[in-house]
Amino acid sequence: MSQRTDRLNSQIREDLMELVQREMGDPRIGFVTVTLVETASDLYHARVWVSVLGDPAEQATTIKALQAAAPWLRRRLGERLHIRTIPELDIRLDSSIAEGDRVLRLLHDLEDQP
Repeated sequence: MSQRTDRLNSQIREDLMELVQREMGDPRIGFVTVTLVETASDLYHARVWVSVLGDPAEQATTIKALQAAAPWLRRRLGERLHIRTIPELDIRLDSSIAEGDRVLRLLHDLEDQP
């Protein structure tokens, strides 16, 4: 990845965090953290990984709401970013934090066993 793409990924992540936390009024969206943005080399597509606090049903509802809001988010990004093409957003659930927590709990349980 180039340095330009890295900077763009970082800027998109920051702007999306601000948009989701401050400007979206959808009650279906729970506590969301944008963890990673991966923009394709052609800048036409971006995978957006989000972590959602809550049970699997709340996570699914939030992901569906964010996917439905993707055109709005893309339009708002276009107002903030000064690039020719705003990438299409592919929003996905990032379960790495939950998986890491699960592994830590398993290791802790192993330590407690005689």
